[in-house]
Amino acid sequence: MNTRIFVLIVLLLTFSSPSRLRASDDCSRTAGTAIYSNAFAHEETGDLLGYELAIKRHPDSTVEAFLFVYEGGPSEPIVLPGRLSGRNLHIQGDWVQRLIEYPTKKETVKTLSVEIEGVLNPTLFRGEIMIGGTAEKESVRLKRVTNTWLCKR
Repeated sequence: MNTRIFVLIVLLLTFSSPSRLRASDDCSRTAGTAIYSNAFAHEETGDLLGYELAIKRHPDSTVEAFLFVYEGGPSEPIVLPGRLSGRNLHIQGDWVQRLIEYPTKKETVKTLSVEIEGVLNPTLFRGEIMIGGTAEKESVRLKRVTNTWLCKR
């Protein structure tokens, strides 16, 4: 095999890993949005924890929201529709999770309802997030940031 072709294949495999591609997609998808976050890396374990909410406003007072739920590591964004009335934000939709059961490797689909309500201003989102219909609402305070956790340089 030609050395140049081999090097090209290795570079493509190295820089097109699924997690790297997903992070790149998430960065382009959230570009131009208002991003609010309380995500942090746990000091002892290094786990990524918290929430990030990227909001894309539309002229008709609707919003498209990308909710990132960090429970130890990076996550796929949950895409949700919502409405902004003045400073009051209401987002509601479903989170469809595709889970793999081991050792059978059987795929199961789990759908959870997601509801986000609160007050949005240029530097802060303060409100409640409820995931799953029977769960308690969790009070959150998300500060405005320039990038999502995975897009930080």
